Amino acid sequence: MASVQTEVSRSSSNRKLVLAGQIAFLPTGVLTTLLGPMLPILIARWGLNDAQAGDLFLVQFLASLVGVQLSGILLARWGFRPAFLLGLLLMASGVATIYMGSLGLGLASVATYGLGLGLMIPTDSLLVAEISGGAVAGSRASPEASSRASAVSLLNFFWGAGAVLCSLMVAWTAAHQLLPFFLGSVALFLVLLALAMRNLPFPVAASAAESPASASSSLREMAKSPVIWLFAAVFFLYPGAETAVGGWIGSYVSRLGSRGAAMASIMPAFFWSALTVGRAFGTAFLRHFSERRVLRAGYAAATAGIGLMLWAPALAGVIGGALIAGLSFSTLYPITVARLSQRFGIAARSIGAGMFSLAAIGPALISWMVGLISHATGSLRAGLLLPLGATVILFLVHLFEW
Repeated sequence: MASVQTEVSRSSSNRKLVLAGQIAFLPTGVLTTLLGPMLPILIARWGLNDAQAGDLFLVQFLASLVGVQLSGILLARWGFRPAFLLGLLLMASGVATIYMGSLGLGLASVATYGLGLGLMIPTDSLLVAEISGGAVAGSRASPEASSRASAVSLLNFFWGAGAVLCSLMVAWTAAHQLLPFFLGSVALFLVLLALAMRNLPFPVAASAAESPASASSSLREMAKSPVIWLFAAVFFLYPGAETAVGGWIGSYVSRLGSRGAAMASIMPAFFWSALTVGRAFGTAFLRHFSERRVLRAGYAAATAGIGLMLWAPALAGVIGGALIAGLSFSTLYPITVARLSQRFGIAARSIGAGMFSLAAIGPALISWMVGLISHATGSLRAGLLLPLGATVILFLVHLFEW
């Protein structure tokens, strides 16, 4: 009887943690994608060229990289709570100050919330994956794999909802001179969220006996295992491609004439809306199709969508390409996170630090290089060939069994 009561209590605690993680991923989606809809506004406000605008992405994701490394230390030594709460507070500080002054203050603000995102994204993702699947490592497939992937997909639905909300609210509040009010409201929400979640029963740090694999460094694991290298490639390229498309699509559309300029701030919402809708249905979808088939089909369709977006002669074609790309991308990253957790169990806490570091470096470099290529060639389309190429490589990687 006591064991049954313990199991019921644990199940209730897990449900509360999953709900907390989902709510926290809503503002996380807002801040991860904030530069996309705000980029045309910031370019005009601070008089930036494309190379300088690309620096904003670089600062955000390099700061996120530092946050990811810090999250690995915090998770290993003290568990999930410190990384979770600190991430929320740093995000609040950054978003509250981004629009207050000069480019210098803006860069500092982007770095602050980027650091918070680096703490929050791996912590929240691994938390939900771990408590949804039991963190049992080893096999390529298990009965819990679909449940784990579905849980992470639903978590990322909330991230996508935040991304869509961000695009819509930036466009609306900017048009009504209320943008500082929106940014301040996001900051206040994050602070209140941290206060409400501070006493939740987060899992404690894993002991050496519970996670023997964590005793060896993630770098050593990467050197030994080909599978780790494949995971590394995906964690680098996929977030880079997704962020570059979502981050630059508004600026791309703004150069398609007066109609495109009017759609610039809201354009990222088409991409993130499609991605969010796909994640909303991802749980049911994954019950009927294998993860491997979904990955292959998704990367193939995303390649076609980005291609249509870049070569469509009219705005309608660009919107169609963005919708296809967003819908195709929707379940790919959640599946990858779930596969990492399922393959390595609790050891994914330490291995994940390396993987999520790559997930910060990829968006930083690829989004930054899009700006550099655009500035050098005078064509943003040329710069956006970079995420297209990354998506093609990802499709080829998933043709192999691993």
